[in-house]
Amino acid sequence: MNFLFTLAAFAVTLGVMIVVHEYGHYRVARWCGVKVLRFCVGFGKPVFVRRYGADQTEWVLAAFPLGGYVKMLDEQEGEVAAHELHRAYNRQSVYRRCAIVVAGPLANLIMAVLLYWLLFMLGVPGVKPMLGEPSATTPAAQAAFQRGEVITRIGGEAVATWQDARWSMLQQVLDAPTLEFEVETPQHTVAVRTLDVSSVTSDDLENDFLEKLGLVHFQTDIAAKIGALQPEGAAAKAGFKVGDEIVAVNRQDVRRWEDWVQWVRQSPQKVLSVKIRRGNEQLVLDITPATVGESGKTIGRVGASPMIDREMFKTLLTEVRYPPHKAFAKALTKTWETSVFSLKMLLRMVTGQVSWKNISGPITIADYAGQSAQMGWIAYLSFLALISISLGVLNLLPVPLLDGGHLLYYMAEILKGSPVSEKTMEIGQQIGIAILLTLMLFAFYNDINRLITGQ
Repeated sequence: MNFLFTLAAFAVTLGVMIVVHEYGHYRVARWCGVKVLRFCVGFGKPVFVRRYGADQTEWVLAAFPLGGYVKMLDEQEGEVAAHELHRAYNRQSVYRRCAIVVAGPLANLIMAVLLYWLLFMLGVPGVKPMLGEPSATTPAAQAAFQRGEVITRIGGEAVATWQDARWSMLQQVLDAPTLEFEVETPQHTVAVRTLDVSSVTSDDLENDFLEKLGLVHFQTDIAAKIGALQPEGAAAKAGFKVGDEIVAVNRQDVRRWEDWVQWVRQSPQKVLSVKIRRGNEQLVLDITPATVGESGKTIGRVGASPMIDREMFKTLLTEVRYPPHKAFAKALTKTWETSVFSLKMLLRMVTGQVSWKNISGPITIADYAGQSAQMGWIAYLSFLALISISLGVLNLLPVPLLDGGHLLYYMAEILKGSPVSEKTMEIGQQIGIAILLTLMLFAFYNDINRLITGQ
């Protein structure tokens, strides 16, 4: 069932992204007076074909929905009747052709703005950026961060949630050796902390770089009591039940859930002797945590989660909501910042500053689509906005075969006063194919590696 749900979420994601992108090309082509012959979602054998409109445009759904295209009347692709020459794509001015090409990626970026606008108006739930106690040797401890402090600004940028704080850090952490934080203390005073971030490398961005700096999220003390079990997990197989309270592990007292988690994480494939309290009796059960990979490390996992006091956790949650005009401004800013950050990361990959492991393929995207859909419509719409930005930015890259490659040709045409030669376009096409195939290989390799290693 999870596989089918993930597949459905991925299909919806892909379908929406393709339709929006191609509709951008279609709409602007029509505005420019170009005749559209076909609007196709997917490749391969058509499974659905209908003709609509005065031009009898074919609307096609093909067997393999991993892309799409808009076919326009063009003398380079076939004979055009004399009375329709003015409607051929190749007869349009270079500026109109630029507008038609850029319309696809722009449609994806506009979609992201609209999605973020909707989310910011309706309210985006989040976790307050409240800090836990930093480890003694970390930069956060040296900067005098204290448990219970709430981050309000990072480098002059206001943050409202833990997600905001992480995003702000992600954008700034590689650009300067220190970052200035403004925090609200538990005594409701404002303090400024200067954090040394020089130890963070590009490889750390793949893992939890905040933890490396000592910036850990505030955790209330949770009782070591089991609230839920995975049916096939090690805890369920060892005889644990919902409501069991962990008293001791290997004869050492356990006072909170975090103590139990540490024992489990540090003991993959090791037998633990666990004393539990079940009702009025105490029992001793042996359990062997399963081995899983996480952030490049091997840890133990037993498939159990704690019993949560929901009312207590409500105090740690917040909801970010804006009036329509501020929500729109925030949506524009979010889309712009995410687009610029994506370009920066791509440039750092090319220059070797950031690992190519950050490239994700269809398997990872499908997994994220399924996970976000299961988390609720807010998480799924946020995922759609992010993917829409990624698709828009990717297609604007000056790589032949992509929209950005066509724009590159048209820019050259504007500068030299005549179209680029067919020989140049053929060479560019070969280069574009090589680049895209290389990216696809990296993406699939990373996907398969994540499946095998769990990292």
